[in-house]
Amino acid sequence: MQTLRIDRVGGQGDGIADTPSGPVFAPLTLPGETVRAQVVEGRAEAVEIVQASPDRIAAVSPQYGDCGGCSLQHWAHGPYLAWKREQVQQALARERIETEIEPTVAVPAGSRRRLALHARRGPDGRAMLGFKARRSWRLVEVRECPVADPRIMRAIPALAELAEPLLEHPKSAPTLHVTWTLTGLDVDVTGVERRFGGLSRDAQMKAIAAAGRADLARLSLAGETLVMARQPQVAFGPATVPLPAGGFLQAVPGAEAAMVSRAVDAVRGARKIADLFCGAGTFTFPLATVAPVIAADASKAGIEALKAGVRSAKGLKAITAEARDLFRRPLTPFDLKGCDAIAFDPPRAGAVEQTAQIAGTKAAVVVGVSCNPQTFARDARVLIDAGFRLERVTPVDQFLWSAHVELVGIFRR
Repeated sequence: MQTLRIDRVGGQGDGIADTPSGPVFAPLTLPGETVRAQVVEGRAEAVEIVQASPDRIAAVSPQYGDCGGCSLQHWAHGPYLAWKREQVQQALARERIETEIEPTVAVPAGSRRRLALHARRGPDGRAMLGFKARRSWRLVEVRECPVADPRIMRAIPALAELAEPLLEHPKSAPTLHVTWTLTGLDVDVTGVERRFGGLSRDAQMKAIAAAGRADLARLSLAGETLVMARQPQVAFGPATVPLPAGGFLQAVPGAEAAMVSRAVDAVRGARKIADLFCGAGTFTFPLATVAPVIAADASKAGIEALKAGVRSAKGLKAITAEARDLFRRPLTPFDLKGCDAIAFDPPRAGAVEQTAQIAGTKAAVVVGVSCNPQTFARDARVLIDAGFRLERVTPVDQFLWSAHVELVGIFRR
């Protein structure tokens, strides 16, 4: 056993002790703490807290320490949010970018409307649902989750019943992607073994019957609908949009609202707006309260949902939507002609190809939304080198008690 003093928390949420032989990563620890642990290849195991930080608080999840999520529950609210802001600051500093970084926007517990629940057979042979353990494929069964919308948690027994026929094949490792929508629960299942024919007809019928007993709005298998009692719907600004099966949706409504409001405020006065990587219209519809919008995304289902939402909304400026792979065929300055404001919300990999095209436009304001501060900083450098100024960045704590941080950045020139 070694005695270690924790110097800082790293980007993945582990405490780090700087030692003569290199950094040692110690999970579930805080800066300033003294711990004893076995050190194996730079990682602390069997960690014992000798002297706790004054910022350490009691965790609220019964699965804390075993479940792979919520690994920062033990950190007091203020220092935890400040650390997330520091992660954004450090990512920008690597690209030599200085700007105003606002305080991290917090979200409340019990507000996450999307969960990915893994299904496995337990020791007694029954189906159980949960999350992966820390650094393991082992499943931690979950009956309570302090970050999740309570309506999802109340459905866990019915969802476990639904999972039973999904485990028909021994090599299946189903994940239930559960979303609370305006019309009830939407569940899309991935990870079902397909090499040997996928779910049998009998298993499908059992799953459909279980979906009915659970009163699911829809049950789909890798984006293909098995049964739909009600069209799952979400609200984006003044529009009601049919959510595509397996479609993307921001995890927490409060986080979405914080990002959307900043985007809309930034583009006020624009005459024409582009919304790139628009999905089903999370930003498109609020932006269309300001000016006409051209929207583009690779998801054909998302674009069709957006178009359906246009038909439901009133009082908006014109919206034109196109299904287009913005990595292979980014919109060019010619395509974006007349757009004096551009918003983009790419996947974690960022959007360097599309950002390079935005840099060549005459847009006066660009709103960048990102779930990865590192790729955001890389894309931001492209815009700054083209004459934009990063006016400010707002970190958003969409995934409570995790190391994950999202952000909104406002560029002007």
